[in-house]
Amino acid sequence: MDLFVILNLLLILAAIALLFWLSRRDVSLSRRVLVGLVLGATTGLLLQLIYGIDSLTLANTLTMTNVLGSSYVNLLKMIIMPLVLVSMVAAVVRIDEIATLGKIGGAVILILVGTTMAAALIGALVASAFGLSSVGLTEGAREVTKAGALVAQQATVQDLSIANMIVSFIPQNIFADLAGLRSTSVIAVVIFGILVGIAGLLLTRDLPEQGEQFRSFVEVAQNLVLRLVRIVIGLTPYGVLALMTKVTATSSGSDILNLFSFIVASYLAIALMFVVHGVLLTLAGVNLLDYFRRVWPVLVFAFTSRSSAATIPLNVETQIRELGNDPASANVSASFGATIGQNGCAGIYPAMLAVMIAPSMGIDPLSLSFLLPLVGIVAISSFGVAGVGGGATFAALMVLPALGFPVTLVALLISIEPLIDMARTALNVSGAMTAGTITSRLLGMNTPSRHLATD
Repeated sequence: MDLFVILNLLLILAAIALLFWLSRRDVSLSRRVLVGLVLGATTGLLLQLIYGIDSLTLANTLTMTNVLGSSYVNLLKMIIMPLVLVSMVAAVVRIDEIATLGKIGGAVILILVGTTMAAALIGALVASAFGLSSVGLTEGAREVTKAGALVAQQATVQDLSIANMIVSFIPQNIFADLAGLRSTSVIAVVIFGILVGIAGLLLTRDLPEQGEQFRSFVEVAQNLVLRLVRIVIGLTPYGVLALMTKVTATSSGSDILNLFSFIVASYLAIALMFVVHGVLLTLAGVNLLDYFRRVWPVLVFAFTSRSSAATIPLNVETQIRELGNDPASANVSASFGATIGQNGCAGIYPAMLAVMIAPSMGIDPLSLSFLLPLVGIVAISSFGVAGVGGGATFAALMVLPALGFPVTLVALLISIEPLIDMARTALNVSGAMTAGTITSRLLGMNTPSRHLATD
């Protein structure tokens, strides 16, 4: 192994040792996550400055650090399905009225889709204010390759209808969905868990003794899974350290400068949506400073991992233990929020691209005749993202053709996609937690003893 690679790994190990020392000093998880974020960003930037972004030494170093980052993400993905299934069953058997489930699901979906529509409007207005345009963007080798791949991906989206989307949510082979073999597996497992929970309620009504045995079994299973979740979540600072090291070490400064305006506009739109979330939470009586202090580790992991699905366990655990949300609202919002109504990927991103293309098509991007259909299409396609499982790219592939626009702009932005996708993912997860918190409060199902302080 290269001597410089060994020295780099020793530097990473020193950062890991510092995080471990902080954990032994009982420093809170949120602070250790922040330290891991700073250490990772600093280390990655330092490695790039010393060796260069195309250096073999840097590549070999990141190959080793990726073992830590990828292993942590894999562990989180491992517990997604068991957590969703057991938690949904447990949540349902504790609900006295089945109708309450409909209220929870309806409220969560309404908030997710409503905030996604607001995100689309904000994205469109910010892009227009910055004067962003698709004209003059550079098309290099990577962009040409990406454009070719988009043509194939677009074909999978064109035949996607609302009816097919709904059917894809229904579990056909629960073992296949537990293995995550479909893009809609998470929603299918949620539905299966709800059905099992309802069956448990009916069993309790007809055969009380067996019903109590079933409840006891579910409670033991949930406690076991939650213990596993907490073990994995305890590794979050180390995962963030490794993931952030890779992000900063591989981010091209020239690509960032070339598309700087789009990056700034994207982050401004995302920041404004965080403000919208804050306003909604304030109206629900939540203390914002306390709220964001508690959810900080979740947002940081979402930012560094770029995976809403992988954030589900951390999302659910934080909603229940830190925010005091009821388990049903927490599980439904975290699961649905990872696949439906994504504020960043399905709302802001496709809307900004549409505004950039509109002038070249002879359309005024600020006219109501353009904005209203755009927001409506975004609302519908936010369900479709779950049906095809591709995030922001697939959302763009659904929205742009529906407006009669070309999709080549998506390829031209490939070089900065990871940088923006980090913030988009954090916004997606924030939207899910906002929906769960507001739903729990509206239905009066939050736990006062553990809940956020009110203003």
